[in-house]
Amino acid sequence: MTMSAAIPAEVTAQSAIDAAIRQAPDADKVFAQARAAAETDGVPFAGSITPRDAWALFQSGAAQLVDVRSGEERKFVGLVPGTLHVAWASGTALTRNPRFVKELEAKVAKDRPVLLLCRSGKRSALAAEAATKAGFTAAFNVLEGFEGEINDRQQRGELGGWRHAGLPWTQD
Repeated sequence: MTMSAAIPAEVTAQSAIDAAIRQAPDADKVFAQARAAAETDGVPFAGSITPRDAWALFQSGAAQLVDVRSGEERKFVGLVPGTLHVAWASGTALTRNPRFVKELEAKVAKDRPVLLLCRSGKRSALAAEAATKAGFTAAFNVLEGFEGEINDRQQRGELGGWRHAGLPWTQD
């Protein structure tokens, strides 16, 4: 006798994420490809990583994931569980955090790969550049950020990004 039961969407989504992690490319290969692209493009930091690869690297322990968005963004838009937080800027005016590098140094070793995540991948690229200038040897930007780019309706969340990729996140 065969019985079938509906599988909750959360279970199937998590299964897809788990499968993606198991199929994740080798960390050294991902880092090498990102570095090669950065060198070709003249990027002033180690390189950029896709959200899916960033999640796999973070989950495997190959890199630390640091959210550089403001505390307000994390609270009201959502955050990736288990990440560190060092704001690149804060407040509604997104005033640059002059202590960013010092705060990052207090949380992550300079020789450890660090993946920096913001809303769309722009502030995290600036943060990766600042970290590299401060002596971090493997500061990577997470492409597309948490929410992705703005679409033609001036909305985020449909054009790339962590959430659009279906990766884990929570919200207060």
